[in-house]
Amino acid sequence: MGRIRPDAVLVQAVIAGALSFAHLHDLAAAAGQDGWKAWAYPISVDLLLVAAWRRLRSGGASRLAWCWFVVALVASLGANVATAGFLDLRHPPAWLRFGIAGWPALAFLGGTLLAHTRSAAEAADPAPPADVTPAPAPVPAPVAAAAAEPADRPSEVEIAKVPAAEPRAVPPRPAPTPGPVPAALVDHARKVADEHRARTGDPIDTDTLRTRLGVPPQLADAIAAQLA
Repeated sequence: MGRIRPDAVLVQAVIAGALSFAHLHDLAAAAGQDGWKAWAYPISVDLLLVAAWRRLRSGGASRLAWCWFVVALVASLGANVATAGFLDLRHPPAWLRFGIAGWPALAFLGGTLLAHTRSAAEAADPAPPADVTPAPAPVPAPVAAAAAEPADRPSEVEIAKVPAAEPRAVPPRPAPTPGPVPAALVDHARKVADEHRARTGDPIDTDTLRTRLGVPPQLADAIAAQLA
C-alpha cells in the first residue's frame, strides 16, 4: 500500500472550499435561514457551479452552461465578499433576504436545464434512425428452386426422349508403305538368313528376321520379300 502524499493544489482547494462553504452558511443564517436550511445553501451553490463546469468540459462552450456557471460563481463570490464587513449581517438589507429566499427555485431551474438540455455535440450528431424496413418473407424451397431454374432448361422427360447418338465407325489407318530397302541391309539380312538355314536347316521366317535385324515389321516384310 503506497503512502498518501499531500498535494498542494488539493490542500488549497479543500481550504478554499471550506471557507466559501462557511461564508455561504453565515450569509444564509444572517438572512433568516436557520438550522439545516443554512447548511443546504452552500451545498446548492457549489453543486450548481460544478454541474455547469462539467457541462462546459463535456458538451463544449454553450451559452446555457456559461450562464449558470456565472450565476453560481457570482453567488459564491458575493457571499465571500459580503461576509468581509461590507454588509451589516445583524441587520441584512431586504434585497439580500429576497435573493437568499429565491435561490432554491433559481438553483433548481438551472440544475434541471443543465441535466435535460442536449449539448452542441449531441445535437450535431443525432442517433441514426432505426431501420423499419420489413424483412422479406421466406420463400418455400420448391418455389425458390423453380424460380432459380432457367426457363429454357429442358426437363428430365425431354432429355430422356432425345435418342442417344450412335458412335461413328473409325476407319482403320492404312499401314505405312515401306520405302526402298538399302542394299547393305539386304546383304546383311541375306547373311543372317544363310546362317539360320545352315544352323537349323529351315529357311528363316519373317518374325525371326525382324528380331535378328531389330527393324519394324513392315521393313522386315519388305526384306523377306527380296530374300525370297
